Amino acid sequence: MKILVLSDHESKSLYEYYTPEKLKDIDLIISCGDLRANYLTFFATFSHAPVYYVRGNHDCKYEECPPEGCTCIEDDIVTFRGIRIMGLGGSMQYIPGSPNQYTERGMERRIKKMWWKLKKNKGFDILVTHAPAYQLNDLPDLPHQGFSCFKALMDKYSPKYFLHGHVHANYGKAFRREDRYGCTMVVNAYEYYIIDYPGNL
Repeated sequence: MKILVLSDHESKSLYEYYTPEKLKDIDLIISCGDLRANYLTFFATFSHAPVYYVRGNHDCKYEECPPEGCTCIEDDIVTFRGIRIMGLGGSMQYIPGSPNQYTERGMERRIKKMWWKLKKNKGFDILVTHAPAYQLNDLPDLPHQGFSCFKALMDKYSPKYFLHGHVHANYGKAFRREDRYGCTMVVNAYEYYIIDYPGNL
């Protein structure tokens, strides 16, 4: 199964120079945040694949005008073809009171509130966030620092994939497209990337 992951930067190849062949084999599209609502609506319109998304720290307009035809998976676990997908958007808080920004404790509280969903679904297979995990391809400055509680989630549930954005390719050596944490493949979804999800689903 092919999953198209998106984040932070619009792809000219997929958007401005779109052709149907580029999306015809895509089964699922996941946005890790900081993309215009109209951009996600485009993919929902011109692809047969469902579009799931979490919010990035700059997605403040989603509340008033969410992406049409797309599904927000914030603080939820959704299942697609047997794959359990957990969503936790937002970044580390660097401007107090700003939407889609959380302290470490604030993100921990969000996870604790999902205890029943985690129990009912017996964990998850893909963790979708905007921010990275702490000291796992994040940056030392507070706005781009990752969350330690994401590592705790992976330690406990061993998902196959952890998808995030927030750290751009032009930020230098900190950018890594793929990495591994224990049993989990870590993917930075900056611009776009296609995952071949294992299994005959």
